[in-house]
Amino acid sequence: MSRVVVDVVLKPEISDPQGQAVLGALGRLGHDSITSVRQGKHFVLEVDGTPDEAELKQIAETLLANPVIEDVELHVTTD
Repeated sequence: MSRVVVDVVLKPEISDPQGQAVLGALGRLGHDSITSVRQGKHFVLEVDGTPDEAELKQIAETLLANPVIEDVELHVTTD
């Protein structure tokens, strides 16, 4: 069994209002060393057999993310 972690974040050129809200709250709480926050999504998929990276990338880009405004990172681990 393999585990695939898919991280989805907004592209750098896309405004991130949730990230800005968190950054503002961190500043109000005294955490001034944090200079940027980007909000995203985190998916964990369990795959039987050897994962097909091309298939996983297609799944991530067509179902889990909007490739026009979001970037996808795949991390595959095997147990």
